[in-house]
Amino acid sequence: MTRCIKHAALFCALLLLALLVNITRVQVVQAERYDDNPANRRQVIARYGQPRGAILVGERPVTGSTDTGEQLRYERTYRDGPLYAPITGFASQVYGTTFLEHAEDGILSGTDPMLSPFPLWNDVTRAQNPGGKVVTTINALAQQAAYNGLGGRKGAVAALEPSTGRILALVSTPSYDPTALSGNGRSVERSWRHLNDDPDKPMLNRAVRQTYPPGSTFKVVTAAAALEAGVITDLDERTHSPDPYRLPGTSTRLTNEGDGCADVSLREAFTWSCNTVFAKLGVDVGVADLAATADGFGFNDAGLRIPFSVAPSTFDTHVDEAQLALSAIGQYNTRATPLQMAMVAAAVANGGQVPSPYLVERTTTAHGTTVATSGVRQQRRAMHPSTAVRMRELMRDVVERGTGRNAAIPGAVVGGKTGTAQHGIGNSGTPYAWFVSWAQGERDVEPSVAVAVVVEDASTDRTDISGGGVAAPIARSVMQAVLDS
Repeated sequence: MTRCIKHAALFCALLLLALLVNITRVQVVQAERYDDNPANRRQVIARYGQPRGAILVGERPVTGSTDTGEQLRYERTYRDGPLYAPITGFASQVYGTTFLEHAEDGILSGTDPMLSPFPLWNDVTRAQNPGGKVVTTINALAQQAAYNGLGGRKGAVAALEPSTGRILALVSTPSYDPTALSGNGRSVERSWRHLNDDPDKPMLNRAVRQTYPPGSTFKVVTAAAALEAGVITDLDERTHSPDPYRLPGTSTRLTNEGDGCADVSLREAFTWSCNTVFAKLGVDVGVADLAATADGFGFNDAGLRIPFSVAPSTFDTHVDEAQLALSAIGQYNTRATPLQMAMVAAAVANGGQVPSPYLVERTTTAHGTTVATSGVRQQRRAMHPSTAVRMRELMRDVVERGTGRNAAIPGAVVGGKTGTAQHGIGNSGTPYAWFVSWAQGERDVEPSVAVAVVVEDASTDRTDISGGGVAAPIARSVMQAVLDS
């Protein structure tokens, strides 16, 4: 009898050991595979089982969560959704996440290990931290001014602090309310279908994900390249530029919208945006030097993140002289995002250093303890400080007596550059109106804001001055908002 009891006890011990081994195999060795199995809804239920952390503009949350009482309990809500959609993106139970909701998902959902003082203990207990907070760099007044200025027209605005790269405004219109995509009901599917079928593409972030021909705003880059290469040494010296200018190797003659551009100095050509002067200047500088300067400003950089990815702005280096001439005036294959052109203006304002743009000031726990900050951002040099001084002089002339007078702010020093970008087959499309600028307040020791504005559907004349008529007033309102903050 005793022997039978021993055998039974040993058998039970072996069964217990096998059970423990199997539990270890399932909960430790194969845990990741089970977690990632589409049939396992525990992670999804846990993810939406607590409120999502807030995205803040200043001290004010622009996102929230609402308790639905359903299995996927909390749905995302947005305050002033269309205003901040290009920044927040959406967090949908069906369609996932975009922009800051995606880039900072670990913090907002509470899954980032940095939110826990004892991350290993959390792994064992499967405990979940409350969602943290993401504090943005956005200036609420500048954001609102940009949104109001565009007024629902297709376009975008990007504004930076030149010395740091802090993004002060990022607006894309027409926009949408991300709340419409938050839940999992039939209305979410209908909203998704409607937004994707809309020909105006309200979910497209035109400020960072759409590239445009920059038109005459690219003349800032061309002028800087000419000064850096020594092709121009005196801003007031005549340039020996014919009007019209025959593109090299072709019979095509490039003209200007106005008169008086023949042989004018760089100062006058920049102030009145003479295409013939800058096309010839691009050829004189050469593709290697012009491309090097463009790269210095940030063109052809496919790795820019703010923290979500930015579409690369491009300057084509495989061009003949005729194509180079057109590229030098922001046409042919030259393309730029509004954020990139704000970086160009910021580099002029920042002594030739291009600030690395960023959108997140810091992240915190739910209780406000800082988890991470933006830290010191690396800057690249686009031009020598002496060149930047002369470029600031040229941009000031545009606002004080040239095509950009609509950007002037009483009591402030403002520099700018207008642009009209042709596009479409045979340049038949309505021109894009551009304006890039920077501003320095009366009490500021250096410029405090740089802005780029593009308006796609501007009802304007096909002239360079249209950027000054349509886009410059929007830039002025954004700069004024920052100076008044």
